[in-house]
Amino acid sequence: MDASPHTETALPPTAPPQPATHTQANAPRIWWLPHHPESAGTARRIAGAALHTWNIDDDTIDQALLVVSELVTNALEHALPPLALHLHQAEDDGTLHIEVDDGGPTDNHGTWATSCAPEERGRGVAIITLLASAHGTRILAHTVTYWAILPAAR
Repeated sequence: MDASPHTETALPPTAPPQPATHTQANAPRIWWLPHHPESAGTARRIAGAALHTWNIDDDTIDQALLVVSELVTNALEHALPPLALHLHQAEDDGTLHIEVDDGGPTDNHGTWATSCAPEERGRGVAIITLLASAHGTRILAHTVTYWAILPAAR
C-alpha cells in the first residue's frame, strides 16, 4: 500500500537545506540535506519548524520528530546520497506523511552503526511501527524512499 505523497523538486542534491516553493501553508515540503551526521539534527529542526507553522499539536510533533530522526539516521548510516526529507499533511484526513529519500544501500556503514554491538541496532523500525499508522518502502531505479504516516493531529 503506497498512500504516501510523492513530489519532485528541481533542487540539486548538493543544495543547502531549504524548502521547495509552495503556495499552500501546509503543502508538501521537500528539503535536500547533505549526507553528514549533522543532518539528522538539521532534519529535526526543519521538521519541527514546519510542523509548528502547520499548527500541529505538540504530541504529534514529538512523535513526528522521532520518526524523522529514525528515517534520516538510517539513511545516513546505511545508504548512499542524495538525502531528501519530505513532509505533507493530507487535506482529506489530516494524517502526517513523512518520507526520506536516499540513494540506496551502501557497503560502508556509518560510524555509529560500525561502533555498536548488533543488539544495539534495529530499534528504529520498532519505534516507527509503534508511532505510525502505516509505513513502508518504495524502491525506484536510483532512489529508495522510506515513508511513514502518522495519525491525524489531535
